[in-house]
Amino acid sequence: MDRGTARERARTWPQGRARALAAAIRLPALDVLAQRFIEAFRAAAIAEAGAGRLVQWIPVAFGIGIAAYFTAEREPSWIAALLLAGATAIAGFVARRRAIAFAALVLIGAAAIGFAVATLKTALISHPILERPLYGASITGFIETREERERTDRIVVKVIDLDGDRVDFTLERVRLSVRRGAAPAVGSFVRLKARLNPPPPPFRPGGYDFARDLYFQRIGATGFVTGAIKVETAPSAPGLRLRFLSSIDAIRDGIDRRIRALVPGDAGAIASALITGKRDALSTSVNDAMFISGLGHVLSISGYHMAVVAGVVFFVFRAGLALIPGIALRHPIKKWGAGAALLAATFYLVLSGAEVATQRSFIMIDI
Repeated sequence: MDRGTARERARTWPQGRARALAAAIRLPALDVLAQRFIEAFRAAAIAEAGAGRLVQWIPVAFGIGIAAYFTAEREPSWIAALLLAGATAIAGFVARRRAIAFAALVLIGAAAIGFAVATLKTALISHPILERPLYGASITGFIETREERERTDRIVVKVIDLDGDRVDFTLERVRLSVRRGAAPAVGSFVRLKARLNPPPPPFRPGGYDFARDLYFQRIGATGFVTGAIKVETAPSAPGLRLRFLSSIDAIRDGIDRRIRALVPGDAGAIASALITGKRDALSTSVNDAMFISGLGHVLSISGYHMAVVAGVVFFVFRAGLALIPGIALRHPIKKWGAGAALLAATFYLVLSGAEVATQRSFIMIDI
């Protein structure tokens, strides 16, 4: 009843509208929800499997397989991993005429291959690791890498012989700190005394795992040189890999010296870092300022640097050929330009030290 108005009236409760409202807010049954979900998932899967889209999930599945390796409680058998990868690859090939089965087996196979690659890589690089500190160790071997740093230099020695107390094995590689300017050239055969420590664990829970990084570089110990480094005549000629590393390091040193002679100070150090990848000559203040400001990634040769080098070479090479009508009208100068750019990118990769970020960018440039 509406009282207190000029036109008082009475009416019945709107039962029809109440039933309609109740029907509107009533949740559908579980079977209806399941049916709707299946239909939506099927539509999304069909759209995702459109022309050229499903292949993009292959690297995702490959990465999932690698992640599964790192979550394993113990080291998997590389033989079992390879057998699993081979079985899934064969199953995918057999089911290639069945669209759904083929797509599912390709993704499963990519994950199995990723798991097998990580397992096999670990098995191939397996090497001894120092478990306790070692004092006064006598080491002979070849210098593989040399890094110039602000206070000390750092070298990686491929160990030929290791003599120390209670040591019944030979490490494959060790990383040592030496006095600034005292590091011999890459490829030198040296004899030295050093204090060795096991690869350091993360400094905090969940932090960067130095030991894992060093393991995949086949470095079994770190430390510092305690005496003079004696450069001797090698008992045998260094291998092809060591000779290649020596020649590349000589080229990097020559370019670095030339740049820093013409452009002194931090400006020359930055210019050298962008070309040779040697970031050791940068002063601490500028290095800290670069990273605090969020610009530290500019010093790490990756996608931007690789794209600039390959793009400039591609443009210049193709533009030069385009000026010659006899060649431009009869030959695929665009492909030739791409080939020249890939050669330049390959040289840049090797010259810059081939870090992981540079390798990833190089692969993307190739594609």
